[in-house]
Amino acid sequence: MVSRVRTVAFQGIEAVPVDVQVMVAPGKVGMSIVGLPDKAVAESRERVQAALHASGLSMPARKVTINLAPADLPKEGSHYDLPIALGLMAALGAIPGDMLAGYVVLGELSLDGTIAAVAGALPAAIGANVEAKGLICPFACGPEAAWAGADIDILAPRSLIAIANHFRGTQVLSRPEPGMHAAASDLPDLADIKGQETAKRALEVAAAGGHNLLMVGPPGSGKSMLAQRLPSILPPLSPKELLEVSMIASVAGELGEGKLTDRRPFRSPHHSASMASMVGGGLRARPGEVSLAHHGVLFLDEFPEFSPQTLDALRQPLETGDCMIARVNHRVTYPARIQLVAAMNPCRCGMAGEPGYRCVRGERCRTDYQARISGPLLDRIDLRIEVPAVSASDLIRPKRAESSSVVAARVARARKIQSERFEQLGIAGAGTNAHCPPAVIETIAAPDAAGMALLSDASEKLGFSARAYHRLLKVARTLADLEANETVGRIHLAEAISYRMSSERLARAA
Repeated sequence: MVSRVRTVAFQGIEAVPVDVQVMVAPGKVGMSIVGLPDKAVAESRERVQAALHASGLSMPARKVTINLAPADLPKEGSHYDLPIALGLMAALGAIPGDMLAGYVVLGELSLDGTIAAVAGALPAAIGANVEAKGLICPFACGPEAAWAGADIDILAPRSLIAIANHFRGTQVLSRPEPGMHAAASDLPDLADIKGQETAKRALEVAAAGGHNLLMVGPPGSGKSMLAQRLPSILPPLSPKELLEVSMIASVAGELGEGKLTDRRPFRSPHHSASMASMVGGGLRARPGEVSLAHHGVLFLDEFPEFSPQTLDALRQPLETGDCMIARVNHRVTYPARIQLVAAMNPCRCGMAGEPGYRCVRGERCRTDYQARISGPLLDRIDLRIEVPAVSASDLIRPKRAESSSVVAARVARARKIQSERFEQLGIAGAGTNAHCPPAVIETIAAPDAAGMALLSDASEKLGFSARAYHRLLKVARTLADLEANETVGRIHLAEAISYRMSSERLARAA
């Protein structure tokens, strides 16, 4: 007799159907698993046997063969434990096999028969919903899987005995409720930062348009503080964005308690991070920091201290919004539409350009340090600002600065203008000005006569590239949206150019 149970394998954030076939036949006593299983899947043999024994079922004194089809698709992870166990129970007659036909199953078994949480419950539930099937998953993953749809039948048992009793009719498993983390109320506030009005303005512009930002300044000037307060002025995730972000976090196993949150991701890897940890990779092609920051912020402190290969690997995600991991054994694409925020010192000493300070190495200290960042990467950064040291008068003044809630209201208003504009134009996937296609930005950000004259002169004198030209228009469009102006004027272009001029000086050093 052969019983069949449907489960999934993960390719990126996509759940690929896998058919678990269990056959109990005469022959040498034992259990064998075929179908390109990895070490974790091969070890399911011991976990399944122990869990069945703990649940009051004994293994048959016969040959058990388990095939994971398609046989040429690599199977990785511990979530195959539960489908193998249920398939074996169906083959033994412990549960009715026809009832399993309408479910996708995943879960890891403990030796005592309880079901442990696994990664990828949300993509699996979405895949099951597409196939018009239900889902059987661990109890801890139930709140996460419930977001796949209100109509999908979800069973979230705590143990093998619970699922067996449910199918026998002696115990009823209720459908789990979607889990949601409470809105974050402990985010750092912009009011904590004294002085740095120019930097706060640039941070607001970056938040309003989703622009990349580079802050250069001496140690202790507040660069990290500014970056850490960016999430407090960003709007919450939209339902579509929430689903995309949660699917990536689910595959990576980073959904705490199976609950989703509408807070935008904020990832801050250490500068010793490898290229694989940044863009993704490994034996299982896990998502990297770039993908985990999807629809959020990737903050790189001590920007030049990252390896050049790691930094240049960010070029493609910044341009396309996707991160493709191509290896010999697999090829996976993760979404990676991020907002890059970087901070760096002006030189190795950290004090170049500060009044009263003279570096013993002179100008070479600054140029060598800044040359670690390639020109093509700098070309993709829209805003570059100088963050000077905070003066004593700023520190001792009693007046508090503008709070994050006030700035967040202006950012939300500007983003609403952008989303409505792109919706009217029928442009999908461009929620902010930073991600607007070049052909469209030339239309919606067409400056007036005075602005066009300024833009022409600046392009000739500063030698802007085509990418820099379009990004300049995007920043100007965002500045106009913050003021709710339909037309991009000379003043908007002048401010956008001022953010770009420092970037051009840095590019020449590189």
